[in-house]
Amino acid sequence: MKIVAQRVSRSSVTVGGKIIGEIGPGMCILVGVAPEDTEREAVWIADKIADLRVFEDEAGKMNKSLSDAGGEALVISQFTLYADCSKGRRPSFTGAASSDAAKALYESFANRMGERGIVVRTGIFGADMKVEIVNEGPVTIILDTAIDMPHK
Repeated sequence: MKIVAQRVSRSSVTVGGKIIGEIGPGMCILVGVAPEDTEREAVWIADKIADLRVFEDEAGKMNKSLSDAGGEALVISQFTLYADCSKGRRPSFTGAASSDAAKALYESFANRMGERGIVVRTGIFGADMKVEIVNEGPVTIILDTAIDMPHK
């Protein structure tokens, strides 16, 4: 799985002109799934994101996690994180999981974040979404289970 997590002051997702998910301070999390990903990757990366200390403490240091800061999460499916642009000018998305497999792990990721006590809002899997992200900092973290997950 690949994740792009941005610390935000606010973020929202709109489908068909209607806001279907919005958060205040927290993280907007773009989630991509590869064919070889399993529930293990979804749980590991959700726990990793929930515990990342990217929010400021009282001294202005990045010492608080999403949970510690009481932040919310807007979780958006993003198969384009698996774009292969190595040939030609049109990206290939063959590195992304099938829709059914990706949806299941995307939902597992969002559910795990919720189990951690984080308020989670989502987009609509597979929909044409407009995502508004007001990046705070800016702080943007990229995680890839193929690289970052121990004992993969």
